[in-house]
Amino acid sequence: MFFRKFQIFVLISIFMAGAFLSVRFAFSQSQTVDPAAILEQRAKLLEEEKDLEEQIGGLMVIIQNKQGETASLERDLAIINAEIKKANLAVKARTLTINNLNSSIGEKSRFIVQLLDKQGRQKESLAELLRQLNEFGDVALVEILLGYENFSDFFVNMDSLDSIQKLIQNSFEEIRITKENTEEEKFVLEEKKKEESELRYLQELEKKRTEEREKEKKKILEITRGEENEYQKLLAGRKKDVAQIRNQLFILRGSDAIPFEKAIEYADAALEATGVRPAFLLGVIAEESELGANLGSGNWKTDMYDCYRRIGYNKSAEKQKTAFLAIISELFIDSPNSRPVSKAPYYGCGGAMGPAQFMPATWWDPISNTGYKNLVAKYTGHNPPDPWNPEDAFMAAALLLKDNGAAAGGFAAERRAALRYLAGGNWNKPAYAFYGDDVMALAKKYQEQIDILNQ
Repeated sequence: MFFRKFQIFVLISIFMAGAFLSVRFAFSQSQTVDPAAILEQRAKLLEEEKDLEEQIGGLMVIIQNKQGETASLERDLAIINAEIKKANLAVKARTLTINNLNSSIGEKSRFIVQLLDKQGRQKESLAELLRQLNEFGDVALVEILLGYENFSDFFVNMDSLDSIQKLIQNSFEEIRITKENTEEEKFVLEEKKKEESELRYLQELEKKRTEEREKEKKKILEITRGEENEYQKLLAGRKKDVAQIRNQLFILRGSDAIPFEKAIEYADAALEATGVRPAFLLGVIAEESELGANLGSGNWKTDMYDCYRRIGYNKSAEKQKTAFLAIISELFIDSPNSRPVSKAPYYGCGGAMGPAQFMPATWWDPISNTGYKNLVAKYTGHNPPDPWNPEDAFMAAALLLKDNGAAAGGFAAERRAALRYLAGGNWNKPAYAFYGDDVMALAKKYQEQIDILNQ
């Protein structure tokens, strides 16, 4: 009996020492990378990012000021050069952000390994303690009593047994907490990986914009041979070609292209309903269509429902699925697979519908009967409205942009509304700046064409 009691006390010591070593092991592992060095490197990257953002901001001012000047070869080449430089700086800044994220992802991955190791050793220690306690429980109470010369020693050791049971209970709780921490860290890690992939995708788009501007600059120089009078002739020729502007096709996402004149008609109707400037609305629709063209068309089940479930967003998956199938049913469409949606990019999920790229539950939530569908029906007279119908899509986009502050007018308000259209609450992230800049550049182009038609 003395050996049995001794064995239990030794086991307690082993368990507590194991728990201590577990913590010490995790701590020692976290020290394999010097935290001070990591913080110093991160601070350096952030400082470089800040410097690049300031340079980008300065170029934005130059571009806006130049756009206020009279059109000339010198002015327009200066704008193009500034835009190219700004895009290159943006790519560089995004590379620094990605490097910072990769560092953070590495830290998270190491910490998750430590937590999993700690959890495994906690379970092994707990299993051994439970096994030994079970063996102790197999001994008859009379046998235990006879092993003591007085009852006081018996009750002292019964208190020790109670302590062991409390220790087991605490160990269960510690394992539960460690497990929760591990799951939380895994979720944060996946979010960081998704953000890193998204940034890389945006970076590729930014590089593409730079190449396009380089080609435009080269073409202007080839046509004009660097002479101002030749450039003015080029501008005059563009203004005279009203018929070409009116009949050029306006490309749409998820729908057939429409004549530019028809796009203006829909945008003018949206202006009356929302106060959103037509050229700006056209810029948003055009940008959404171009982004979608880079990815291709998707399928609602694969790119939306299955995608959300795969990344653990089951509630969102069911909500979007319910809304999408309700929209399809209300429009009397035979098969949900016959309507294209946005394809899931490698950093997230798709499912956005039509030229305005609305997610199904944003267009209409049939459970709560909320969304933009009813307002679109009110202004277009289409009941139910169709997110793949250009007229309905233009009105829906204008309504959302109005809610994002676009009706206030002016460069800053419109650019901010465009960024909110893309990124919601994350609109102010520097990584998304290219979207707002693209939309405003397109709006400027469309405004010039609208002015030509009005003249």
